[in-house]
Amino acid sequence: MNVREYYTYLSAAREQLWNYLRALPAADLDRDLIESGDRFHSIKDLLLHTTDVEDHWVHYIARGENLQSDGRFKHDWVKPQAGQYELSWIIDYGRTVSQQTQAFLDSEPDLDRSIKLIQDDPASDTVTLDQLMWNVMTHEIRHTAQIALMVRQLGHTPPWSDYLRFARPQATASEGLDDPELDDPEETETEQI
Repeated sequence: MNVREYYTYLSAAREQLWNYLRALPAADLDRDLIESGDRFHSIKDLLLHTTDVEDHWVHYIARGENLQSDGRFKHDWVKPQAGQYELSWIIDYGRTVSQQTQAFLDSEPDLDRSIKLIQDDPASDTVTLDQLMWNVMTHEIRHTAQIALMVRQLGHTPPWSDYLRFARPQATASEGLDDPELDDPEETETEQI
């Protein structure tokens, strides 16, 4: 698995989560479920935070630009207080960041390129772009798990977002190559659903 493949999965799972959250009561999305948390207390706080982290690391640090500077998505990313924003605004910001990240990955950047973690510090530690991308993606996965737990705490069932839900199964060389049922890919796909 590589960064591009995993980001494609992550984007699909994120869209599914956003669609699911749209159906929840707005009060549930703003409910303070992490009372002892320093900055993030609600589902919307975590959604906004994961987008901020991707925007910061991928677009500001790795690419030298970010969406907060265009004014449309300007907010306090250190302490976002996402309750003041509509879910649709958070999703629009997330979708815009995601589209820019996907376009960046589609341009086939050098994933071995060194990235300074602190741009204005000549002695800053560096990582590869590949490492930075994996950091951003695993960061989102951890917070998505927190969101799923919060959804359960509210009495709802979160969507199934495991990788295998989005990956297409592939037959191995030993599996049914002579099986007539596998001759029609549309029929096989329909049967799997």
